[in-house]
Amino acid sequence: MIICYTGMGKGKTSACLGQALRALGHGYSVCFCQFIKRDHQSGEQSMLKRLLGDRFLANGVGMVSQAKDRSEHKKRAQQVLLFAHQHIPTTWLLILDELCVALSFGLIDTQACIDLLTFARSQHCHVIVSGRKAPPWLCAMADCVTVMENEKHPFQKGEKALKGIDY
Repeated sequence: MIICYTGMGKGKTSACLGQALRALGHGYSVCFCQFIKRDHQSGEQSMLKRLLGDRFLANGVGMVSQAKDRSEHKKRAQQVLLFAHQHIPTTWLLILDELCVALSFGLIDTQACIDLLTFARSQHCHVIVSGRKAPPWLCAMADCVTVMENEKHPFQKGEKALKGIDY
C-alpha cells in the first residue's frame, strides 16, 4: 500500500509516527526518513534513533521557503531518496516524512519519486508519505489519502509552537 497524509492541518508526522509504532509492535521492519527536518530538531527523532538505529534518517536543512540557494536542500533530499531506496528490500514499512514538501519545492524529481514508489511496490514494501500539497499524481498513485485540515489551531492566535506537542 501507498498511504498519503497531506493537507494544511496538524498531525501528518504524528500519523506517520503512530503507523511506525504500530508496525514495530507487530515485529515488522520500519525505515523512517525525514526530508526537511534537521537532525536533533524535534522530539520524535531521539526516540526513532533508539527504536530504528541506522534505519532512521533526518537529513534536512530546515526551512526551505527561507532559503535563497536551495542547492544544499536538493543535495540532502537526493541523499534521503538513495537511503530509502537502499532500505526498501529489507523493509516492510517505509515512511517518507515531508516528501510532499520536497516535491513542491522541486528538491526531488517527480520521476525519481515515482520510480522509488514503483520499486517499493515491486518489493512488497508499504510506503507512507506525508507533507502539505501532495501532487495530484501522488494522490492518484496512493491507495489511501488522508487530508488534514485545521478547524482551530493556536497558531491562529499567534501562539508559538509548543515543545513536545508541535516538535
